[in-house]
Amino acid sequence: MDATHSTVGTAATRQPADPFAAHRAADFAWYGLDEGWTGRRWLGQVGTGQRAADIPDYGTLGHGDEPGRGPEPRDTRRFAVVVTVARRDVRRSADNTGTLEATSASSAAWLAGAGLLAATWPGNLDRTLRQNWLDQQSALAWDLADDLEGPGWSSLTLPVNGLPQPFRYRESEYGWVLAGEAPGVLIGAYGRSVSAYGVGFTAVSDLETYDGR
Repeated sequence: MDATHSTVGTAATRQPADPFAAHRAADFAWYGLDEGWTGRRWLGQVGTGQRAADIPDYGTLGHGDEPGRGPEPRDTRRFAVVVTVARRDVRRSADNTGTLEATSASSAAWLAGAGLLAATWPGNLDRTLRQNWLDQQSALAWDLADDLEGPGWSSLTLPVNGLPQPFRYRESEYGWVLAGEAPGVLIGAYGRSVSAYGVGFTAVSDLETYDGR
């Protein structure tokens, strides 16, 4: 994924780049938690695929505490991250090893599952073991995402733009993941210490509400 914060300009006139530019380049609507969430909102990352290098295929908007920069002995962060995935005929997988069909919620489930793993890897793992753990868990997340109707998932109905919408949902020791659809896009989400049963989603009309405050 591409970072959304950078700087441009000469040394004499250096100014912060528009932190919203990567998200604003999208040709689809971003989704976040609805007005029921009153906490902090922040920009996540965006990812591009085969269509164009500067047009996102997917990206995230965060709610609550931002992901930690490293392992924490006692991780008490509380967060929910919404993944919006554009509907594309074919798009590259997050690890660039294959393709995903954007007409299926499996792509959103995979990205949400991978996001949860990256945000919550066990703090007792040293860095030499972390990649092995991530590879193993990512393979499991892929298999689960590819079988959304299987026993690893349950059904959950949540509001999208105020209307009830079916989602597929699962919990693990690291948090929860869900996936479903919205007008024109696919929605994935992951979180921890925030009840998935109490969230709702809405199209974001003003990205500047995700200013990290």
